[in-house]
Amino acid sequence: MKIKMTVLYHSVTGNTKQMASIIAEAMQTVEGVESKCFSIEKVDEAWVKESKCVILGTPIYYGSVSGAIKSFMEGPFRKYEVDGKIGGAFATANYISGGGELGIRLIFDHMLCGGMLVYSGRVGSLGPIKLNDLSSYLEESIDTFKFYGQRMAIRTIEMFK
Repeated sequence: MKIKMTVLYHSVTGNTKQMASIIAEAMQTVEGVESKCFSIEKVDEAWVKESKCVILGTPIYYGSVSGAIKSFMEGPFRKYEVDGKIGGAFATANYISGGGELGIRLIFDHMLCGGMLVYSGRVGSLGPIKLNDLSSYLEESIDTFKFYGQRMAIRTIEMFK
């Protein structure tokens, strides 16, 4: 039986959705993993409850997570029985100092309060951040997000098999 993993996201322009898809696809390259990604507006509740890893992605506005992500974390997030699961986070931002790390930390705070075990994926930061202002950075960013998805999957299998 494969271990289920979920990537949840909020996306307005499509950047965060694109990175969520890259993470979910990379997770599936690890043997024994089945992953799906969902917008927070269309979550498959049963799938998330069965998942051993939940990653949450957000665009960054004014140095923080989107209002939709904040409302989601403070409201419906815990109904997905996240206690004991591995949690991760990623962000998309317009600028290097746009608040990506702060947004990821805020997500981690909510995950920790919900009983999750957070993991950075060993990407050299709290989680990957795609910067929209550096088009030359795009390919490197995609590789980072692929690596992140694979590392999250490997760690989850190590913890739950």
